[in-house]
Amino acid sequence: MNKPDLFSQFAQQASRLISQGPDIQQDIEAKLQVLLQGALNKMNVVSRDEYDAQVAVLNRTRAKLEALEAQLAELTAKLDQPS
Repeated sequence: MNKPDLFSQFAQQASRLISQGPDIQQDIEAKLQVLLQGALNKMNVVSRDEYDAQVAVLNRTRAKLEALEAQLAELTAKLDQPS
């Protein structure tokens, strides 16, 4: 099934559920949440919290790398100096 068919089928199902009345609104919301979560999981989408955590790790790693590069440059300069 291609994506346009999936979305049109989803729209038809949503229309049928909505036409049944306001009593099923919570059921629709729950099913939509499950459907969307499943689609997001298949697309390997991460949560904002997980993204922020990875950004923090990357920033710490980058800072350590910059410190090590500076230390290496300093040691290299010392080795290059004539004694």
